Amino acid sequence: MGPIRGVLAWQSVLDALVCAGAAPDGSGSLDVLDLGGGTGSDAVRIAALGHRVVVVDPSPDALASSARRAAEAGVTVDGRLGDADDLAEHVDAASMDLVVCHGVLEHVPDPGAAIDAARGVLRPGGWLSVLVPGRVAAVASRAAAGDFAGARALVGATPDASWDLAGWGPRRWLPEELEALLATHGLAVAHTRGVRVLSDEVPGVVVDGSAGAREELFALEQAIRSIPQFAGRSAGLQTMASLESTSHP
Repeated sequence: MGPIRGVLAWQSVLDALVCAGAAPDGSGSLDVLDLGGGTGSDAVRIAALGHRVVVVDPSPDALASSARRAAEAGVTVDGRLGDADDLAEHVDAASMDLVVCHGVLEHVPDPGAAIDAARGVLRPGGWLSVLVPGRVAAVASRAAAGDFAGARALVGATPDASWDLAGWGPRRWLPEELEALLATHGLAVAHTRGVRVLSDEVPGVVVDGSAGAREELFALEQAIRSIPQFAGRSAGLQTMASLESTSHP
């Protein structure tokens, strides 16, 4: 098991694949779009599980790195230069079973427009996985650093257009805000889970200094990530939503 942050981030991708119809180990034959997939660290692993993967990213350098990574792994990843604004020019409508949109909505000028773009390339019954930073964790982090005024400002902030004007950096959400945004844009929310519920607060020396500690922390994260009271205070929030209400694993 590698660094706990990376393990938990990859688990969120596996969870999305399973929710979209992959086998319990994530393997299958889905059409997957990794929106903002960067250097392809997730996309290559998804492709290695048998899926057909497209990466859309605005960085030529990142796409070149993704292509090299895929070649080294012996898999195919289709890299396309673009972003959420022009997604329809690069990906056919209703062509994807799953869109992975991790680490994107906090940076784009209009999160709602990005969701609409992702929704447009999903097949009926297809799934969207959104992963964004949580606001409760950000408030706690600022308070712990002694920035009480900044923490208080974030308490009442909402991730709309005014966020950019405030200069707070990447947008941060509460679970109900993220779910309401997805629902407003025509998606049926299945669930929200926490990603890195407690791991950011555990010193590295604790995790690395004890045999099996990383595995135990991972098990703890898995046990509490779906409990709303814990999920809401996570560093990351992952919401799964579909074009229509369907059952999920």
